[in-house]
Amino acid sequence: MQTKELSITKKNFWDRNAARYDRFMRKNAIAYDQLYALLRPAVWHKTVLEVATGTGQVAKHLLCSADHIEATDVSAAMIAQAKRGNFSSKLYFSVQDMFHLPYADQSFDVVIVSNALHIVPHPEKALIEFRRVLKNDGTLIAPTFTYAENSPWGNLQALALHSRWTSAAYLAFLQQNGWTVCKSVVLQNSIPLTYAECKKVERR
Repeated sequence: MQTKELSITKKNFWDRNAARYDRFMRKNAIAYDQLYALLRPAVWHKTVLEVATGTGQVAKHLLCSADHIEATDVSAAMIAQAKRGNFSSKLYFSVQDMFHLPYADQSFDVVIVSNALHIVPHPEKALIEFRRVLKNDGTLIAPTFTYAENSPWGNLQALALHSRWTSAAYLAFLQQNGWTVCKSVVLQNSIPLTYAECKKVERR
């Protein structure tokens, strides 16, 4: 299957499952509470872009900390779910492709991509786009489900994972693609969640 066809297939998967997404994610509630605790100080009074926001759970939990959040997803159905109950002028949801973002260079203090890099083809290309829209002193925060020998992937197998990283391999991937990992934590979950805060490596 060609890359474009794969992208359409994934988009259709998320469109079909948008209404059930929050129920599916409840099993990760403990890990996500820990994730929010890590994210809040990192976005304090910052301008934030979240890509692959899904139904907006992360963005909505950060409203009291960030100054402004642009939350995007490739799935129109996910964004429709996310917009429900959002009455804050600080939070704006829109349908966007993480590989082709409409924002100007160096627009954001923080870019967040949660649990998405392992399910897209060519995640290194997404990192290039994140670098472009992130300020030079900004922070990329990229929590991602990672693999452990004793942790089943369960329903994630249905997503046709493109990358099945261990935590160490994932952090190495970020470093190999132009990022310095400043902070990392493995949050224990049904599937381990590796939290990573990164800064741009200066290009020579």
